[in-house]
Amino acid sequence: MKTEVADEASSTAWDWIYRVSGYVLVQALIAVVCILLLRQSPPEPPARHRLTGAVLVDAAGERAVGLPHHYPSRFTLHDPPLYRMSFERPADAAGQAWSVFLPRFTNGVEVAVNGAVILDSRRDPDANRPDRNTPAIAAIPAPLLYDGANVLTVRLFVWEPLTGFLDRLYVGPDDALRPAYARRTSLFLTLPVVFSAWQAILSVILGIMWLKRRHEPAYGVLAAAMALGTAQAFVSTPVGQSLYAGLNAILIASAPLESAFVLVFLILFLGLRLPFHAVAVFFPGLLIVAVGLFGDPHLVRRVYLLLGPPTVGFCLAIIAVVIARAAVERRDVVGLFLGCAITIVMVCWIHDMLSVLNITSDRRIFLARLSYSALLVAIGAGLTWRFARALNEIDSFAGRMVGLVREAEDKLRASFAREEERARAAALAAERTRLMRDLHDGLGGQLVSIVALSERSGRDGAGIGEAARGALKDLRLVIDAMDDIGGDLMLALGAWRERIAAQLRPHGLALEWRALTPDGLPLHPELRPWHVIQILRLLDEAVTNAVKHAGARRITVSLQTIAREGGPGHGRITIEDDGRGFALLPDGEAAAGTPKSARGLANMRRRAARCGARLDLASGPAGTRVRLDLPEHFPDLEDAAG
Repeated sequence: MKTEVADEASSTAWDWIYRVSGYVLVQALIAVVCILLLRQSPPEPPARHRLTGAVLVDAAGERAVGLPHHYPSRFTLHDPPLYRMSFERPADAAGQAWSVFLPRFTNGVEVAVNGAVILDSRRDPDANRPDRNTPAIAAIPAPLLYDGANVLTVRLFVWEPLTGFLDRLYVGPDDALRPAYARRTSLFLTLPVVFSAWQAILSVILGIMWLKRRHEPAYGVLAAAMALGTAQAFVSTPVGQSLYAGLNAILIASAPLESAFVLVFLILFLGLRLPFHAVAVFFPGLLIVAVGLFGDPHLVRRVYLLLGPPTVGFCLAIIAVVIARAAVERRDVVGLFLGCAITIVMVCWIHDMLSVLNITSDRRIFLARLSYSALLVAIGAGLTWRFARALNEIDSFAGRMVGLVREAEDKLRASFAREEERARAAALAAERTRLMRDLHDGLGGQLVSIVALSERSGRDGAGIGEAARGALKDLRLVIDAMDDIGGDLMLALGAWRERIAAQLRPHGLALEWRALTPDGLPLHPELRPWHVIQILRLLDEAVTNAVKHAGARRITVSLQTIAREGGPGHGRITIEDDGRGFALLPDGEAAAGTPKSARGLANMRRRAARCGARLDLASGPAGTRVRLDLPEHFPDLEDAAG
C-alpha cells in the first residue's frame, strides 16, 4: 500500500513538473520572439538624409553632442537647450520640396531653418505626451533654403517626469522622408487609436453586462479598467496648472489604477478568492490622484515617477503568477492565451523601463501601452471562449430539459388518461347508483302501489291503471334525464314540453311556452342527469298542482337568462297558472286548510336546494306563480347544498 501511495505521489509530482516546464518553455519562446522584434529598427528614411551630430547650447555653454542625445534635465521650459546643426542642399534640388523629419523627442520641440521657425510641437498636446512615440515632420518653405549650407536649430522643451531626449533628425526631399513618417504614424498613432476604440467598445459592453449581472463583479471591474485606458488615450490636457488639474491627475494615475483593476479582474475571472488586502494595489494610484488634486504639476509628476512604474510592474508580476498558476493547474486554454499576452506586456514594460533609465541605447520608443493591446485581445478571446462554452452548456442543458419535459408530458398524459378513466368510471357508477335510487323511490313505489291496489280492489282496475300510468310517467322522466344533452337544459325541457302538452290536452288546458331571451337558458357543462331529474320532477309537481287543485285554464312556462354585471348570469324558469290560488304563510309554506298537495312545497324546495337553485312561490286570487332561479354553477355532489 505504501508503495502504491509513493508511486502515485511521484506520478503527480512528475505531472506537475511537466506542466510547469511546458508553460515556462512556451512563455520563454514568446519572450525571445518579442526581444527579436524589439531589436528591429522602426521605419526610417534613407541614411543619406540623416543628421547625427549637433552643437548643444545651454546654460553650461556650447559643446558637440551626438544624436540621439539624452538631455539630463527634467524641466527646461524657461531655459530650453538649443541643438544647432547644418545641412546642405544641392543646387540641382532647388525645384524639390524639402522637409525636416523628427522621429522622436521628449517633450516638445521648436524647429527653425536659417533662423525662421517652421514647427512648434507645443501647439499639439497629443504630440507632447512622453508616453507616445509621436513623430513630427515640417515642410521647409522654399525661400528659406539656400543652395549649399543651411542652419537647422531645435529647441528642446522638457516638463517632467522624464529627462529630455532628441533622436536623430532627417532633412531632405519631402518625398524621401514622408513614407517613413507615414509608417511611423500608422504604427505609433493610428494603431493605438484603433486599439483604444476597441477598448472603449469593450468598456461599454462590459458595463452593460455588469449592470445586467450584478452578481459577477468581474465585468464591472474590467469595465472600469477599460474606461480609464480609454480616457488616458483620447483625452489630452494642458501642460501647466489649470482648471483641468484634477483631470490631469487622474490621467497621470491611470496606468497604476488600470493595472490594479486588471489584476482584480483576472483574479475574479479565473475563479480565485480575492484577498481582502488586494485593495492595497489601488493606494499608489489614488495617492497620485490626491497629490494631483491638492499639489502642483511638478509634484504629481515626480510622485508618479516614484510610484507609477513600480506599481505597474508589481501588478504585472502578480498577474503573471496568477495566470501561470491557473493555466498549469487547470490546463485551461484561456489561461494559456492570457499567459502569452502578459509575457508580451512584461517584456515591453521591461524594455520601456530600461529605456527610461537610459540603460539601453535605444531610441526611447515606448511599447508597453501598444503591447497592452495583446492583453486586450487575450481578454476578449477569453470572454468569447467563456461565452461560447456557456452557450454550449445552455444548449446541452436545454436539450436535456426538452427530453425531461417530453418524458414528463408523456407521464402526465398517461396519468391524465388514467384519471379521466377513473373519473368516468366513478361518474358512471354514481349515475347508476342515483338512477337505481330514483327508480326505487319513484317507479318502485308506484309499482308497490299497483300491487296493493290490485290486492284490495279485485277486478276493479281503475286505480291500478292510474297508478300504472304514473309509474310509466316517472320512468319516462328518468329515461329523458339520462340522455346526453351536453349541458343544454333546453333540450331536456323540450322533451318535457311535449310530454306535458300531451298530459294537459285531455284536461282542456292550454300550454303557453315563452322564451324571454333569445338563447333561453345558459349552458352548464357541469350539468349531470341527477340535476335534470330534480328539476323536471319539480316542474312536474308544479304543473300537477295546477291541474289538480287550481282549476286553471292556461299554464304559462317562461324561460330566460338573468344577466349579472361582471358575470355570465343565471337561468330562470317560471310556471304560472290562471287558477285559484291558496294562502301562503310568511315562511313560504301553505297555510292551514289548503289542499294536501299544496302543503307539499317542502319537497319542491328540497329538490331545488339539491341543485343549488332557489325556489320562489307566489299565489293569490289571480293564480299561482312558481319561479325557479338556477345557479350559475351546479354543485358536483348531490348533497352539496341539501
